[in-house]
Amino acid sequence: MIELSVVITVLNEEENVKLMIERLTQALTGLNYEVIFVNDGSNDRTEELVKLHSTPHIKLVSFTRNYGQSIAMRAGIDAAQGRYIAFMDGDLQNDPDDLPGMLYQLKDENWDVVMGYRKERKDNKLLRNFPSMVANAMIRKVTGIKLRDGGCSLRVFKREFAEGLDLYGELHRFIPVLTIMQGARVKQVDVRHHERLYGVSKYGLSRIFKVIPDLLFIYFLKNYSRKPMHFFGGWAMGLGAVGKLLLICALICALVGVYFPLALTIIGAISLSMAMLAVAIGLLAEIQMRIYHSSDRNPIYRLKNNKD
Repeated sequence: MIELSVVITVLNEEENVKLMIERLTQALTGLNYEVIFVNDGSNDRTEELVKLHSTPHIKLVSFTRNYGQSIAMRAGIDAAQGRYIAFMDGDLQNDPDDLPGMLYQLKDENWDVVMGYRKERKDNKLLRNFPSMVANAMIRKVTGIKLRDGGCSLRVFKREFAEGLDLYGELHRFIPVLTIMQGARVKQVDVRHHERLYGVSKYGLSRIFKVIPDLLFIYFLKNYSRKPMHFFGGWAMGLGAVGKLLLICALICALVGVYFPLALTIIGAISLSMAMLAVAIGLLAEIQMRIYHSSDRNPIYRLKNNKD
């Protein structure tokens, strides 16, 4: 059995492919490994160059179009055959030489996941470091999960925990949270980080705004994915209490001839209606989650035929 599968998602990284393969070949000498490049719909020569410089250890998975990093990582996990699965970016900012040490700690100290910590990060402070700092702070605040660097892509997993990652949309940003939600024992270790030599970064300040809706989803997933009625039921009880109180006050005032603001009566009626709606949504969510947890997952991407 292959010991280590390294999954690398690439999008328009033609300048980095050859050097990446050379660095990985040197770093992983002595290991039984495979490297899976997932080409996420590149429109440059990335796919061609991976094929050109391939070795027996290199595999290529190519999408017909760009699906995003989360789905690309999911495709890499599906294609991996290794006992352990590692992830790293294709821009050579992660150092392949860190992989053997991380794998050794995972095996020798019996961790479930070993994640990198970029102690000396070599990135643009405004466009990369600042968005990452803000996003990490938001994630720590909302989820309660304290990690020094939740955005480092260099990670090594036991296979079962990598397979347990339910990745779609933009959820690759929350892999540490999703991992800990599985009950994994996680260790962070210092890793090297390099400046990007070729190509351009695929994200910047917009990352902050993308994190917010995903973070709300993660909060719901972490706390209420198996009991959505608890979430909607809490809102229903609060809104229902406010609505009942206002309507009772309006009724009593009407009976004794005391003025009661019409606006408060309307607010009470709306609150009661929203409480009933929250109950209905909660019931539908319960049914939907039961279907989700009991159904088989269907593929959410389409692959090219690499034999062409």
